[in-house]
Amino acid sequence: MKSPLRPGDPHSLGGYELLARLGEGGMGSVFLGRRDGGPLVAIKIIKAEYAHEEEFRGRFRSEVKRARQVPPFCTAAVLDADPEHRTPYLVVEYVDGPSLDEVVTREGPLGDSRLHGVAVGVATALTAIHGAGVIHRDLKPRNVLFALGSPKVIDFGIARALEVTSQHTHPDQMVGTVAYMAPERFDGIHRDITPAADVFAWGAVIAYAGTGRTPFRADSPVAVAARILTQPPDLTGLTGPLADLVALALSKDPEDRPTAHELLNLLLAQNTDPNSFSRPPTLDPRLREAAEAAQLSGHHVSGAGKRPGLPVPARKPRRRRLTAVVAGTAAATVLMAGLGLFSRNAVEEVDSVDGPDTITQAAMPVPGAVRGPWVVDALDRRGQWRDLTDDNDGQCSFKDGLVMTTTSFSLMCPGPGETFAGNQSISAGVTVSGAGSCAEVQFRAVGASSYWLDLCPETIRIRHQGAVQTTTLGSEESDLFAPGQRRLVALRLLDEQASVSVDGTVVLEASLSDPSLLAGKVAFGVGPTDATRNDEKKVGAVVRDVEIRPIEDAESEPDPSRPAFTDVRTGATKSIVKVRAYLPKTRSIVVEPVLFMTGEEYCETFGLEPSADAPCEHAWVTEDSRMTVTLSTSATPKLTSTFDEPDRCAGTPVTVGTCTITAAKLATRLGTEGLAEITTKDGVVTAIAEVYTP
Repeated sequence: MKSPLRPGDPHSLGGYELLARLGEGGMGSVFLGRRDGGPLVAIKIIKAEYAHEEEFRGRFRSEVKRARQVPPFCTAAVLDADPEHRTPYLVVEYVDGPSLDEVVTREGPLGDSRLHGVAVGVATALTAIHGAGVIHRDLKPRNVLFALGSPKVIDFGIARALEVTSQHTHPDQMVGTVAYMAPERFDGIHRDITPAADVFAWGAVIAYAGTGRTPFRADSPVAVAARILTQPPDLTGLTGPLADLVALALSKDPEDRPTAHELLNLLLAQNTDPNSFSRPPTLDPRLREAAEAAQLSGHHVSGAGKRPGLPVPARKPRRRRLTAVVAGTAAATVLMAGLGLFSRNAVEEVDSVDGPDTITQAAMPVPGAVRGPWVVDALDRRGQWRDLTDDNDGQCSFKDGLVMTTTSFSLMCPGPGETFAGNQSISAGVTVSGAGSCAEVQFRAVGASSYWLDLCPETIRIRHQGAVQTTTLGSEESDLFAPGQRRLVALRLLDEQASVSVDGTVVLEASLSDPSLLAGKVAFGVGPTDATRNDEKKVGAVVRDVEIRPIEDAESEPDPSRPAFTDVRTGATKSIVKVRAYLPKTRSIVVEPVLFMTGEEYCETFGLEPSADAPCEHAWVTEDSRMTVTLSTSATPKLTSTFDEPDRCAGTPVTVGTCTITAAKLATRLGTEGLAEITTKDGVVTAIAEVYTP
């Protein structure tokens, strides 16, 4: 917002005429100016108190030189600078538009289409900035300006010149706005700032744009910093894949955050219609052009390489690169939104394949450990996978597993709609039915692109299918999948590497070649071998005992002081679950174990102090495990409900239904988000009682 020059303000500087004031910040004042009748520019004049420090001038000179190399992808270009002037100054492109902060203050949170555009624009800018060896350090809504067609990021990189100047930055101070600072900037250990700090700021900025508030808001900067270090973000109001990307960007550990380039890849792959693979239709063409230029420029930071001058230490293998679509929680509290409640230690890694006869079940997680989703399904009945008959005589049915047959080129059986991301394990028992058949595992499937694992009688192969061609990434001749032989298969995805184990032995490894395929859906199918590809013969395969789960950090131990979710798969249990589907006809129920406790118990368990955001005063609080399990039900399970009459049909101490109900009515009442108390014996549900939460 322009304002008149103040008494004492200069009227010219370095040949530029100063016309008005644009703002003031920690480093100095910003003026509107032009030179020789040229275009308007923004001129940042550094405070005089810094001009006497040679260390500052040297840093400023270096940072300006690097910032001028940033390509103009959603950034305000650095045009000129004079580090040697009596008061050093910087000249950047003038963006004639309001800041994101002004827009949200005036108009409220941004709508879905506009919010997606801001998310893409800022991720594009960070991709360009990081690719030039620059770190922004002070990304915030005031530094995102709305230009015609796309947002533009300003003030990138220059903050470092001041931040490392010891005279003005004390141990308890730093350049930037606390609400958008990454936790590593407060912990007193990781003083070297990396691009991951900008990604954290991206998450905070997009959360603010979509909700009208910062995700760690509190009464003072100290309280904000404490929440950034110890509490999960409040993302109430954000939904869908964007909410999950924001949550991952706000991870406490910088190693768990995606890079700006990864963010941009996924944002461009997102779609407002989950059944369509087209590009988001509302993205401004100019913004898309800039985003795709940054995406394809090749100048970006990844796990494999660093740009010269970028202070990025060697990264350990990233455990949870990206995340997937997450269902909202049932708790009526702002702390129940986002990715995994409260950051906990990761679950100990357990190999999925233990031997030729059993698949070892991974231990149930503790709260916050899973960056999921985590899917378990025996595939002996309809549950998270469903039956199907297509127009080409292809069929997916259930009989001692998911039976897949077709006479066409291939058949994929529909399964969970979740997007699986990051380091993960896909394990299952697989049987190939005939000599001309291959069992197929499709993973990281996004639109027309995906990876495939082919399990054939003579070959095991990993391939990449792009929009134009299919490329074999690794292949091994093998007779392990002779017809009728059931094998236990584990596909492990660690960063850009894939490995395939059969009956506990690694038989194939391959590098994943497509940097844009970092997440996607998983499906099982069947197709012909290369030798029988043109024959119209029926091919078939059977898959059973599927488990798809994130691979957590094996070095981290679960915190024994934290309660684990109930393992409903074994033993005799009674627990509260979130019902994702109840299918009485097939005697199956899909559940997600949750923690269910009073707000007081919750705060005591997790050491939370009562506050406006804490759930301590809520009657009941739930926390999701992010693990969905398909269970069978007994022939005549006991079914009860509250019937919206808690005075007559609710038991204590929790409000569990006690009035008898039919299976069809209970399935309707529970839907895909209902809470229920289930009683199990060795993984079979013998009773289902609806839980009423006032």
